[in-house]
Amino acid sequence: MRNTEQRNGKFYDKIDLSFPVGNIRCHALKFSFERLSRSFPSHSHSSNSWEIHYIPYGRGTITLNHCSYEVGPDSFFINGPHMEHSQTPDPEDPMTEYCVYLKFDPKNHPLVQKDNPEFLNRFLSTDHFIGMDKQNMHPLMQALFRELDNPSIGYHTLLGSLLTQILVLSVRNLELPGYAEPPAESSVADRNYLIIEEYFLYEYQDLTLEKLASRLGLSHRQTERLLQKHYGMTFLQKKFEAKMSAALILLQDASNSITEISLQLGYSSVEHFSAAFRKYYGVSAREWRKLHSREL
Repeated sequence: MRNTEQRNGKFYDKIDLSFPVGNIRCHALKFSFERLSRSFPSHSHSSNSWEIHYIPYGRGTITLNHCSYEVGPDSFFINGPHMEHSQTPDPEDPMTEYCVYLKFDPKNHPLVQKDNPEFLNRFLSTDHFIGMDKQNMHPLMQALFRELDNPSIGYHTLLGSLLTQILVLSVRNLELPGYAEPPAESSVADRNYLIIEEYFLYEYQDLTLEKLASRLGLSHRQTERLLQKHYGMTFLQKKFEAKMSAALILLQDASNSITEISLQLGYSSVEHFSAAFRKYYGVSAREWRKLHSREL
């Protein structure tokens, strides 16, 4: 297990933890606790994956399933498979959040099973939810990170127990009156749209039409038509846009050199990246960073 510490938080992003819940095995893939210093663009996660977010401090805006919500202390939200979401902190009072990323392994069976505990089936039937925590989840989140910070004998068992309790409290929050109900299952077209968004958001280093077409289960021509229909762009135009959007995020971190950014974006040289950036934004990457340094 690896703990990646950054200036504004803690990130456990190489987790080897799985535990049974009912007839299903749950894998904890990532834990984070951070004060958000920048916005997270719209993205989604893979099949059988859920994130649980709890905000103990600060404020901001969450966009979930194309709807925006103002959030503050004790806000709580869930995003399930392929559910598009983004986060924007309030610049005057940035939100701090706990996030737990879970993936469920049904072993070739449906996730929702009649022999599962009721709370588990309720959770797995929820693809998105946002509201206020009324179950006092904060102490559980704090205990979870204390254990991650200082693992000792039996910590796998204790982590599994804490995560199961977090699942139960999450479902109890769902059952409170006045909260959002999960929407109807998305169409194939909607799922394709989310797959495209996730692909261009996370895999900008080596984007290819072949890989995207395979992910969508479409031919190259059908994939190009889908991109034209949703975005009015060819694959190469969308690829260029994705890399340039990622460049702005990477430039906001002063520890990233221009050369390092060009490599992260998959350019063969810093000169090729600089020329592409100037073509798209009208200024060089160094000039953009200098102009926006007061805002970062």
